Amino acid sequence: MPRSAIINVMVQAAMKAGRSLARDFGEVQNLQVSLKGPGDYVSQADRRAEEIIHTELSRARPGYSFLMEERGAVDGDDPQHRWLVDPLDGTTNFLHGIPIFSVSIALERQGTLVAGVIYNPAMDELYTAERGGGAFLNDRRMRVAARRELTDCVIGTGIPHLGRGHHGRALLDLRNVMGEAAGIRRLGSAALDLAYVAAGRMDGFWEDALSPWDMAAGILMVREAGGFATDRNGGQDMLDSGSVVAGNELIHRSLLKTLQKPVS
Repeated sequence: MPRSAIINVMVQAAMKAGRSLARDFGEVQNLQVSLKGPGDYVSQADRRAEEIIHTELSRARPGYSFLMEERGAVDGDDPQHRWLVDPLDGTTNFLHGIPIFSVSIALERQGTLVAGVIYNPAMDELYTAERGGGAFLNDRRMRVAARRELTDCVIGTGIPHLGRGHHGRALLDLRNVMGEAAGIRRLGSAALDLAYVAAGRMDGFWEDALSPWDMAAGILMVREAGGFATDRNGGQDMLDSGSVVAGNELIHRSLLKTLQKPVS
């Protein structure tokens, strides 16, 4: 599959950062015997990956702005374009030697998501999407799953932990979806969750309290794979609200309805 110039730039940056993370991941696995070593090492790995991405993207497209997990907002001379970068989505998995983590890069043009790349270096899986051009996994076209009923579906989510999120709200949502779905999965990387929905591996996904860089690339992938992605109110305020609900048309609609139900 021929890629556009902008996707090539993003793939090069993501894969170069991914190779750095893969090397560090091997070292983290060796550090698991230490209680104090891995945490510091992972933060260094995160910063190294972000620096690689920033350098690669700045060289290819000088002047574009950035919104990054570690550095935050970095204004460029071109206000029409903004990169949204998560150099290591799934940090806790990475820290514990679980090979489910990713590099996520999205590009906004005048506030609209136009390109996205998600790369899992541990599994060498590359997800790409471009507005109007479809979504791909290792150059194979992706389509969302076609299941029509929540009772047949596996749904992904995130579960808040110590110091993060609204635990009561999450338990309410979980109880409601548990009563209707065939299975629930918690991967630990929202970017990969959304990529899995685009690939048809999971039928839907919901999570709250996300950052824009966690979900920007994945939202575009779901849409380019024929799915729907909105905030939990059915609106388009995902990047500001921090909530996202995704799936094919019917499952997305069912999830929205289920997430609004009270507990009986």
